[in-house]
Order: sequence, then C-alpha cells, then structure tokens
Amino acid sequence: MTAAPTVPWPTDGLSFGGDYSPEQWPREVWLEDVRLMREAGVNLVTIGVFSWALLERSPGEYTFDWLDDVIALLHDNGIAVDLATPTAAPPNWLLTAHPEVLPVDATERRERPGGRLGWCAASTVFREHALRIVGALAERYGHHPAVRLWHVSNELGGGNGRCYCEESAADFRSWLADRHGDVDTANAAWGTAFWGHTYTSFDEVSPPRGVGGAPNPGLFLDFERYSSDALLRHFDAEKAVIEQYSDVPVTTNFMVGAGSQVVDYAEWAKHVAIPANDHYTLVDDPHREQDLALAADRMRGITADRTPWLLMEHSTGGPSWQQRNRAKEPGEILRNSLVHVARGSDGALFFQWRASTAGAEQFHSAMVPHAGTRTRIWREVVALGRALRDLAPVQGSRVEPARVAIVVDEPSGWALQSGLKPHRALRYSRELRAWYAAFHDRQVLTDVVPSDADLDGYDVVVVPTMLIVDDATAARIAAVVDRGATLIVTYLSGVADETARIRAGGYPGAFRQVLGAWSEEFTPLQRDETRTLDDGGTVTEWAEAVVVDDADVVLRYTDGPLADRAAVTRRAVGGGAWYVSAMLPAQSTQRLVDRVVEERALPRTVTAPPGLEAVRRVHDDGSVFLFLVNHRADDVTVVASGTDLLDGSGHGPETVVPAGRVRVLREERAS
Repeated sequence: MTAAPTVPWPTDGLSFGGDYSPEQWPREVWLEDVRLMREAGVNLVTIGVFSWALLERSPGEYTFDWLDDVIALLHDNGIAVDLATPTAAPPNWLLTAHPEVLPVDATERRERPGGRLGWCAASTVFREHALRIVGALAERYGHHPAVRLWHVSNELGGGNGRCYCEESAADFRSWLADRHGDVDTANAAWGTAFWGHTYTSFDEVSPPRGVGGAPNPGLFLDFERYSSDALLRHFDAEKAVIEQYSDVPVTTNFMVGAGSQVVDYAEWAKHVAIPANDHYTLVDDPHREQDLALAADRMRGITADRTPWLLMEHSTGGPSWQQRNRAKEPGEILRNSLVHVARGSDGALFFQWRASTAGAEQFHSAMVPHAGTRTRIWREVVALGRALRDLAPVQGSRVEPARVAIVVDEPSGWALQSGLKPHRALRYSRELRAWYAAFHDRQVLTDVVPSDADLDGYDVVVVPTMLIVDDATAARIAAVVDRGATLIVTYLSGVADETARIRAGGYPGAFRQVLGAWSEEFTPLQRDETRTLDDGGTVTEWAEAVVVDDADVVLRYTDGPLADRAAVTRRAVGGGAWYVSAMLPAQSTQRLVDRVVEERALPRTVTAPPGLEAVRRVHDDGSVFLFLVNHRADDVTVVASGTDLLDGSGHGPETVVPAGRVRVLREERAS
C-alpha cells in the first residue's frame, strides 16, 4: 500500500450532506433547500450524478445555465460542491443512436435502457461520449471555488459489473494476452486439458457465459479480475480528463461491505484521492451495527496510511431496494453515522437530500422526507449536523493502531461463490463476519485488510476462507508466527493458487506446514445434519477429516463419523498457529477469541457487554477522542474519563453511556 499524499479535505470540519438533485425540482424549491441546508449545518453536497441528459441535449450541445445557477447558489450559502460526472446515466439519445453500448448479461441478453449504469466498460463508443461530457464539465468548473471534490460516475459496477458482449470479449482477450503472454501459458494456468478445453489461440477464448454451468475456475477468476480492471480503466480515463483542468481531489463511491465485492476495491483505493464508500444496512441482519462497523474498518484497511476516508452515502431510514425496507429507530441515524466517523470517516453523507416524488427510488428515505420538516427524521438530521460540528476537532485524526488484522481477498470471494464447489451455498462473508463479531463484542479493535497489506504490526492475524492465495502471499502470512504473532486460519483457506488450481497434498494447502495439521477430505454437512464438539457447541454446514502432525487438538467431535477427530488445532509456534476446520457456532468462536485475547493480552478499548462500541481516534497533536456508541436498550457504565464533545459534560473515572446514545470523550493528552 502506497503512502498517502497530502490531499485537501473538501470541507472545514467534518463533512455533512448528501446527494442533491435540484434538477428534479422547480427553482423556488432551491431557495428552500439551501435555507434548510444551512439550518441543518450541511457543508457538502454531491450534484450532477444523473444529469447528463439535461447537460448535453445532443452531442456537443450543452445547457449549463441551470448548473451554473445551482453551484452559485450553493457557493453563496457556504456549501461546498462534490461535482459528479454524469456518466452513470447515459442519455437516451446516446442509447437510441448506439444501443451497442448497453451491457450484455451472461445469457447474452442485452440490457434495456432505464436501469442503472447502462453501459459496457469496454465500449469505445461510450468512452468517447463520456469523456466529451467530462471534459466539458471539467473545463467549465475545474477552477470554480465551490467545487471542492470531483466524483466520477456513481457506484461503478453496481449494474454494469460484468459485460459479456463481443466488445468485452475482445477486450478480455487482449487483457489475457497481457497477463499470460501466450495461450500455452494460459492453458497451463487454467488446466484446460480437463474436458478437452485446450485453446490454440486467445481468439478462441470467450467470457464465461451462461448461467448455472461449470466454467473453468481459472478462466472465470481471470474474467472477474478483468472486469474489475476494465471498470477501473474507465474511472482512470475520466479522472485523467478532470485533472487536465482541475487540481481538486477526484474520488468515486465504493460499495464496500462484509462479503465479496463487485470489484477489487483494495486496488481501486490506490487510484482515488479520498476513498469514499456507500453503505446500507440489511433489514434481516439482527446485528446491523456489526455490519456497518466491519464495512468502516474495511474501508480504513484499504486507505493509504489509514488516513481519513469519506462515508459518501447511507440512509436516514429505509432504502428502496430490499424486500421490506425497514425504517430506522429513534437515534439510529446518529449512531450509524458516528460509528463510521469513529472508525475513520471524516464525514457522514446521505442519499439523498430531498426525497424524490417520481422515479424508481421515489420511496427511498432522505434527509428531507416526503412529510417535510415536521418529522422525527428532520429533527434527527438537524441534531446530527450539530453533532458533527461539535466533533470538528476530530477531523484529520486517525483511528489508533489495531493489534488484530483480518485478511480479506476479493479473488477468494469471487472463486468461492462460483462454479462447482464442495458446498455451493457457502458465502465468503460468513467467516469474515463471524470472526469480526467475536472481537467486536469484546471491544477489541480490528483492522480488516487486503491480502497485500503489511502485517508486521499485528499480534493476531485471522485468515477466513481465503481460498485463493499465491506462494508469496502465503509465505508472508505464515511468517507472522516467526515474529511471535498468532495466526488463525479457517477452513477453505490456502486451497488453491492464484490461477484457482488446487494445491495437492492435503488442505489447507499453502498453510498446512505452518499449522501442523491438514485435512484429507472435506465432509460438508447436509441441510439438517450437525456434529457436536466437546465444548458443547454444534457444528453445521462444514467439517473436515483432519490429520494432526505437529499440533495440539483444541476441539474434537464427539459424535458421527468424525468422532474423536480434531475440529480445531493449535500448533505451539510463535504466538500459536490455529486451524479451524469447521464452521463453528458463535459461542465456540467467541471462546476461542476470548482465549486468544487473554493469551496475547490484547487491550480492550473499554470493558463492556456486547453492543457497546468503543473506538479511539488520535490526532497528530496528541488529542485523543474516545467514541462510545451504545446500541443496547439499557445504559452501560464504563471506565473512561474526559469531556463529552457532544454536550460538554465532564466524566470520570466512570462514564455512563445511556441506551441508544453516543458519547465522544476528549481524553487527556498523553504525556
């Protein structure tokens, strides 16, 4: 990960605001909008995301007058602009003249106009038109004092993540030639002798089209990598045009969450000035606070030198795309926002400012809801704006160093959930979330880092279901025990190399030597099948027939065909090398984590029951800010002292965090 350049933050103090679509409203509403923005303390809005058709009515025919007026109005009212390129929404005149730019799905069906991101990343026609409008915008507004951030497109890949058209296929073949050099190397990497799929030329290679089939694992994985690179190439092309006219930072909004991501955001983060993320909780998640904390920690893990990033979108209430779009509980807007701030975001923005009355997302919540300002949502939005102003001293600080790292890897997620596997219902996010939750419930700060991250500063490294790993990465991960760290590896890790070829000799392949244990066979459990552990826990979904060479058995099975065989082992090397070969129940995972926390004397930010979140941010000037977020229905008392930035109250040596509330204590400077 490269060192972070010095990038000017778009606002003085923490950023607050969201997507603003004045083009959806008559001009008299604009004046009301800026009045309300000032009342709420909004200091940054994103504009222009879906406005291409209004800015360019035909090729080269621009109508910037309304945008000129909006930007001037915002600037006159002290509101900074995050100006988006409108390429997420190609105009209908373009799609009518050039329907070939629309993406094609795996069944070779071309998408129809009317959706999101209706364009193929490999389309040269789309690229030509997109860069023209981007250039016109950048030339006109590149030095406008209101424009403090550029925002390329919107959620790239969220609708056009994969395209299987012939232009994409040709581009994919060129990418393969660059990656492999010649077709014989690709054949060897993919093992195409199986099923007689040997290629004699890259011209014979097609994307893995079709649904429900059995694509070659190596070819599939390369197409996933290519698709991420193709979208990144488009982002870089728009960014390069902007930078011809402007020195304002350029970003785009990621969609980082717990599971496998649509693109390789760890690589993308190296290309943006300020990494930004969109995050929405899921209605059927009983511990939504863990999901948003994990997403925030994952964003911090891909940000160079752990510098602040930006929460670009979240919601004030229900979104519109889930089956049952849940309203947020009283106080949840503040808690959700400040969890992201606690974990490294220097702001909290929403989609969107004013709720739309028409269009596909007309029921999506907003800062100004359909019911207007005589609402709880509006009162909480105003309260959040006040809180973020009170937290201005936090800006520019960094989350304190963590001593635990969980390693994530996009190719592993892509590979695990595709094609023929021993258990096709497994999801990459399962183990990642389970191990994260166990540390989260003990208030032990955890970094969630990509596979190329520097691991030297961590006392504990967890590797969950990292199916794909190259030799160098495997060696670097295994080496953490040589300096005395603890390594925890779960099932389906190290099984295949970077080409998706299985590592022979027993699972977990690349890690079996450091672990001192290996599996001779996977034994996935059937839908209603379970196994009992000697700690009383019940294993579901996944088990393995483990052979122990040089390790102690920590947990055994007590029943079934694996009775008395190991489920969890620990090799006494360094701080311990653990192999967790089963899908453990939450209580067993928690006991294992508790043991590691005790063995390694890992500091808990505070000692509290699960549901009380605690994170510190530290400024270069020595200021320390302790965020205490209580997601529980009861008050929690912790040992902590300082002045609460949110209400000015003094606390110590104990602090009561009321149910559903947040305290942010400025602690005494370290001497």
